[in-house]
Amino acid sequence: MTAAAASWLGPLGRINPRSSAMPAKKQATASDKKKPAARAVRVRPVPAVSRSIAILRLLGRVGQPLGVKAIADELALVPSTCLHILRVLVAEELVTWDPATKRYALGNGMISLARSVLDRSGFPQLIQPVLDRLAGRFGVTAMGVEITSKDTVVVLALSHSNQPFRVHTDVGSRFDTLVSATGRLIAAHGGESWTELRKKFSQIHWDKAPRFDTWKKEVELARAQGFSVDRDNFMAGLTVVAVPVSTAGGRLAYTVVVVGLSSQLTTVATDLLAQEMMREAREISGLLVEGI
Repeated sequence: MTAAAASWLGPLGRINPRSSAMPAKKQATASDKKKPAARAVRVRPVPAVSRSIAILRLLGRVGQPLGVKAIADELALVPSTCLHILRVLVAEELVTWDPATKRYALGNGMISLARSVLDRSGFPQLIQPVLDRLAGRFGVTAMGVEITSKDTVVVLALSHSNQPFRVHTDVGSRFDTLVSATGRLIAAHGGESWTELRKKFSQIHWDKAPRFDTWKKEVELARAQGFSVDRDNFMAGLTVVAVPVSTAGGRLAYTVVVVGLSSQLTTVATDLLAQEMMREAREISGLLVEGI
């Protein structure tokens, strides 16, 4: 298995139509008092930046050095353009170049950037002791996951148990938001309509996909009970449990996720684990709200 993931939900708020009894003049007055809608930020395409990021992500994804032609072919770039970008990335120490093999790989500069992000967040430092306790006590793999604005979630912290079974994932791994237990939480606390969610649900890759109606009930249950469970859907034989971690204003920003064998995480064991996870998550949420 390569992780845990996410999704969004929550029916849209109803828009009450104006009463037909309201005079037209008053309708206009009421409308005039409304605040203008916030203008969307215009993002101008910057090809060089987009291509640089694409190269970095490719090198991180494949996990092995690549030559210019392999990179250019994979990203549909002109080889000469790809080479110029790589040279700049090498100069900035974000990428290394081996003159013997003439291949490129991620450089140590990426480590310092990643460390800066983790240090600024605060969440990885706060959640790591929690993950260690959960992994050690329950014999599971525990993760601290951030929900991004790009319909993905990213693993920020990780702890393995000393059990022979381990989930293969790494800090920095990214997954689609609607996947697995975290997906049910995002759906439960998001804001998208069921129509929108159904479209996204159809694109999720499952090992054993649930029916949408079943998934919808599980999302509603997650909202009511405060945690979500994916049993054998994302990966057959594995159970994933997730609890929300909110920041100031109640926004769902992170989740605590554990993964274990379904034969190990029975219904009783899962409920016990979820209660402990929720207790820990509430404490972390309080610290995040206080800005610690």
